[in-house]
Amino acid sequence: MKKSLGAKTILYPTPVLIVGTYDKAGKPNAMTVAWGGICCSRPPCVAVSIRKACYTYENIVERKAFSVSIPSDTQVAEADYLGIASGRDEDKFALAGLTPARSELVDAPSVEEFPFVLECTLFDTIEIGLHTQFIGEIIDIKAEESVLNDKGVPEMARVRPILFAPETRAYYGVGGYLGKAFSIGRKDKK
Repeated sequence: MKKSLGAKTILYPTPVLIVGTYDKAGKPNAMTVAWGGICCSRPPCVAVSIRKACYTYENIVERKAFSVSIPSDTQVAEADYLGIASGRDEDKFALAGLTPARSELVDAPSVEEFPFVLECTLFDTIEIGLHTQFIGEIIDIKAEESVLNDKGVPEMARVRPILFAPETRAYYGVGGYLGKAFSIGRKDKK
């Protein structure tokens, strides 16, 4: 029997996303966001939800662009720090020992050390209560060669993204391969 938990912000898995922006003066900033994911296929878009009080919110509104860097599980301490500190008060890149990478396509930095990056221009915004959902059109994806398979496609087991459990405020890694999507469910349905 299932127990009612009420209306809460629990969804598994919840990805750990690092949103990169420049402020008005051109200073790079990065913020950890857990409320986000792919939201459209054509055009390819990703959505991240951010509170208005956040420095990153101001930067996206100002610059109309952002990046989403995906840290590997070996970079969990750096990712956590980027969600604790505010770019208003400190240079988070410098204090985390990370390097801002300038995009040639969008007006937003990414994290050089993280293996997977989405570069986005602001497509739309939606006001949702405490948060604003920023929808970014994915202009390019950059991936370290070490996370690509022999067909040039990123593999989750090589990226090793971090997952967040909101209710327990804990980080997790990704488990093992379970089967081929849009295929594994067909074998028993004939």
